[in-house]
Amino acid sequence: MTHANDLAGQPLNVAPALAKKLDKLGLRRRFDLVLHLPLRYEDETHLYPITAAPYGQPVLVEGRVIAHEVQFRPRKQLLVRIEDASGVLLLRFIHFYPSQLKQFADGALVRAMGEIRRGFHGDEMVHPKTREVVDGTPLAESLTPVYPTVNGVTQPMLRKLIRSELQSLPLPETLPPSVIAHLQLQSFADAVRLLHSPPPEYSASQLSEPALPAWQRLKFDELMAQQLSMRLAYRARRQGRAPVVRGSGRLREALFASLPFRLTAAQHKVLGEIDADLAQAHPMHRLLQGDVGSGKTVVAALAALTAIEAGFQVALMAPTEILAEQHYRKLSGWLAPLGLTVSWLSGSLRKKQKELALEQMASGTAHLVVGTHALFQDGVDFARLGLAIVDEQHRFGVGQRLALKQKGEEPHQLMMSATPIPRTLAMSFYADLDVSVIDELPPGRTPIVTKLINSSRREEVVDFVHKTCSEGQQVYWVCPLIEESETLQLQTAVETHRQLAAQLGQWHVGLLHGRMKADEKAAVMAAFGSNQLQILVATTVIEVGVDVPNASLMVIEHAERMGLAQLHQLRGRVGRGSARSVCMLLFENPLSDVAKARLKVIYENVDGFEIARQDLLIRGPGEFLGARQSGVPMLRFANLEDDIELLEAARELAPEILARWPEAADAHLERWLSGREQFLKA
Repeated sequence: MTHANDLAGQPLNVAPALAKKLDKLGLRRRFDLVLHLPLRYEDETHLYPITAAPYGQPVLVEGRVIAHEVQFRPRKQLLVRIEDASGVLLLRFIHFYPSQLKQFADGALVRAMGEIRRGFHGDEMVHPKTREVVDGTPLAESLTPVYPTVNGVTQPMLRKLIRSELQSLPLPETLPPSVIAHLQLQSFADAVRLLHSPPPEYSASQLSEPALPAWQRLKFDELMAQQLSMRLAYRARRQGRAPVVRGSGRLREALFASLPFRLTAAQHKVLGEIDADLAQAHPMHRLLQGDVGSGKTVVAALAALTAIEAGFQVALMAPTEILAEQHYRKLSGWLAPLGLTVSWLSGSLRKKQKELALEQMASGTAHLVVGTHALFQDGVDFARLGLAIVDEQHRFGVGQRLALKQKGEEPHQLMMSATPIPRTLAMSFYADLDVSVIDELPPGRTPIVTKLINSSRREEVVDFVHKTCSEGQQVYWVCPLIEESETLQLQTAVETHRQLAAQLGQWHVGLLHGRMKADEKAAVMAAFGSNQLQILVATTVIEVGVDVPNASLMVIEHAERMGLAQLHQLRGRVGRGSARSVCMLLFENPLSDVAKARLKVIYENVDGFEIARQDLLIRGPGEFLGARQSGVPMLRFANLEDDIELLEAARELAPEILARWPEAADAHLERWLSGREQFLKA
């Protein structure tokens, strides 16, 4: 097995220029070619008479060239007419080389592979794959694989390279025989050979069938590699040393007594899970997720108090200045009356303010420090960091989270996300984390009514804004851009602010966007929070963390251009008080299919977990994961929705393989990840 892996791990033996191109496809080792599987297959086993060939699917035809010419109007193109016993077909090439003219000499016999369509001058193929043949040249005996490629790497080159490695490399099993037998899996060697060189009896539709045993084997192997790497990352973290954090409960009880609300059962449950982690001598690595408005911040504050009681400092990092400042204001309001120092650190602080914050952190007088990514920059030191809290963790890359973690010897980490993670995604890409879920909203929250409104009815929306303000409530009006763009003629925040101020003169209209200075943003938010402003026109900077219970109407312009998570987050800014709340989604026609799907989901659902599940289906895991994907092995073959049974089997068997067959686990990871499991550090 070791010898086989040594061979498989060897770099490709190709010219440097070709190696550079193959690297773009992720093909660096010899074995990478074995796992570079076809996108689809072309059927060159059957010749169609020209007039009998079906439209709209790749077909192979053969005919003699009866005419060819280079046309210069309306654009330069090569036109070739071929003829067989049944009729004539036009081959059209918009891009061509002089050498192709020789191939299409009058009387030459050529085979053309492509889709036939009805053209202005009769049936035609545009840019078919062609080759010159002689009478009696045999047809292919099996389907021809078509691989993912890049410029400069042709299909014949890839086929030759892959065929060579399949013939010369041993393809041993990396899974224990009992696992293969238990799951009734096809052998690895048989699976890859069938997919690269399908036998003649297989059709293209059979080979694309997800239930094909060969695909099932490769999907399971890929999922198993992911689960093993996650398990190893989880195990490695638990072997680290972290301070044992136990509090007296004095500060926590004081905060409980001052809060105007009681915690839900779900909040108590996750707090218990966090307390149990903090009391261990290995670092906590827990993801706290809950829907918009479920009360994650107060749970984080209570966890912070335990660390502070135990003599440690706490850092809370948020991805945007406006969200970080909201946290700072809320946490200061809760903790300052308890005699604690809450410091604020961001890139926009003046020099003296920044120096004071840094001194408080380094000396230990700052109990809790709230900030943006400025928290993990060079020159930022903590006296005794025991707990690092990261809000909206999916917006930070692995490197950023790692840098914050390294500010302490090995602080406990609590990550928070208001974008609920679907179960399949959590099982797959978050298997290295402990996950706590607040699955209950605080009592007294009123359900939000969502309305889809064509932007042509804008005046009716303005009238509803007036009515809402007349009833003593406040309004958010969200726009996607700050200033006019010629390429995207969207309603902008600046222009909308001007229009609404003119139309609704009796109400005070504020403006908030990302290019404003920090103190200007803070002043606007404070004015809106105290009802000095009745309407706040904003860009999506208010997406998370803004909490104004008196705001009961959210208007979102160009909702068709926003993602589901963003729409759900924005909608969650209302519905925080006792008044009936409404979210109006304005859209422009025509709508793309994806936009229609998104708007339908947000209109029909208020449960963040169901919205996230639908979002995963629409976008796929790569986009959904955001920055985290830079540290997680992504899936090429498996599909989280369709292959849930394989995923569950891999999750169940991974710990057993690591415990009973560690050498097999190493060989499997080497085959599938080639050392990339080292990414899983943060």
